[in-house]
Amino acid sequence: MGRAQESLPLVLDELTQLVMGDVLVHCGFFLPFWLVWLFLRVVQNTVGKVHSKAYEECKDLATFLESCFDDAAEITVLSDNNSMKLKSNHSPPVQWCKVAAHEDEKAKLVFKRILALFVVGGCFLYILKLHFGPEECDRTKMPYVDLDRRAQQFARATLQEPCRPSYAKREMEKLFAEKYSTDISPFVRKNINEDEALFKYEPPFGFHKFFDKLKDLLELLPEHDLPEDLKSKDCKRCVVVGSGGILHGSELGHLLNQFDIVIRLNDAPVQGYMDHVGNKTTIRMTYPEGAPLSEHEYPPASLFVAVLFKRVDFNWLQAMVKNETLPLWVRLFFWKEVAEKIPFTSKQFRILNPVIIKETALDILQFPEPRSKFWGWDKNVPTIGVTAVVLATHLCDEVSLAGFGYHLDQPSTPLHYYNNLCMAAMKEQTMHNVTSETKFLQKLIKEKVVKDLTGGIHCEFCSKDS
Repeated sequence: MGRAQESLPLVLDELTQLVMGDVLVHCGFFLPFWLVWLFLRVVQNTVGKVHSKAYEECKDLATFLESCFDDAAEITVLSDNNSMKLKSNHSPPVQWCKVAAHEDEKAKLVFKRILALFVVGGCFLYILKLHFGPEECDRTKMPYVDLDRRAQQFARATLQEPCRPSYAKREMEKLFAEKYSTDISPFVRKNINEDEALFKYEPPFGFHKFFDKLKDLLELLPEHDLPEDLKSKDCKRCVVVGSGGILHGSELGHLLNQFDIVIRLNDAPVQGYMDHVGNKTTIRMTYPEGAPLSEHEYPPASLFVAVLFKRVDFNWLQAMVKNETLPLWVRLFFWKEVAEKIPFTSKQFRILNPVIIKETALDILQFPEPRSKFWGWDKNVPTIGVTAVVLATHLCDEVSLAGFGYHLDQPSTPLHYYNNLCMAAMKEQTMHNVTSETKFLQKLIKEKVVKDLTGGIHCEFCSKDS
């Protein structure tokens, strides 16, 4: 037993260093293998301790029995009409202990092989994932819609028109009737009630089973609305800035900065792209894995709107609000690296009302109701972009969007304005139904509920007559 028992901890320590390294922190793909490894190690430690203890106790018992019985004795012990014969001339206690020790070594060898199999398999799949990663595209080959700066003219004309109070809400209500509610609070407020629609579904459609966690979080957040200077404006214009590659080269930045509220999504950067996307940020709307890692992407006067999808998202947001370090064990449950700090005070954090996600997905887009699944989604979770557009109709009087449009029939088109990821990458994701979302946005634009400043969804300024 000795050699196997001594070598196993060394192997496990090496596996610990491998699995707990940057591969795990930066790649959630490896997390299932780490969880299996963790489970096996706990079982191995438990079984190992039990076997070792049993073996030592067995040896003590054998020594005691052999001291009591001479080699030729045969003793019969009777108990409840059952008999057990111990023949010391064959030293059965010692033999049994040797068998136990042998079984102990075999069990540990099996654990060792299973661990090795999972880790080697995990590494192999991870290497395959890296090797066959998303194809990169050349942004210099971007098919521009706006060859003669008509997008700039269109955006400028939009800003020069008189602002129409309550226009977006009114038009949404006309278009979707009872599917769209005009009195939804954009952000979660403190006066929550466990019986409200807020708790009908689990995240991201609601906070079912998370009442206490939500209540604790809300105690840390003193504000639940727009800042007073924006709230008091008679008519507010919003622009939701997506991360589409169509923004690259648009030079719309100075015009986007003129909107009252600029909503930016996930980790789409401003630094280095100000000419095209502007540098004004009123709201940064994202979930933990999507939050920018650089503190430079958080202007001092902006708001952080958190979209919560899972249990550890609550832990992360609480750590950000309290300016605390997130424990390593919590970090392991995110599928990619998350921000360690957001340079805001508690007054600048908001929690997106999940009823808006529910309204967007289940009511307006008519996606299937959420159901329990062991793995994955039913493609019923709306993208942050579409959710932000619906949020904007609740926050603002007029809504425009820029940098939107998934052209899945153009797989070699750059997906984002800030990297070389191709449009083909969207076909690999299994969470969002981008085809249905595109039809929804096209409907909003054609019905003149919102305006598309870059023309990626439906271009109102592309024809020569426009």
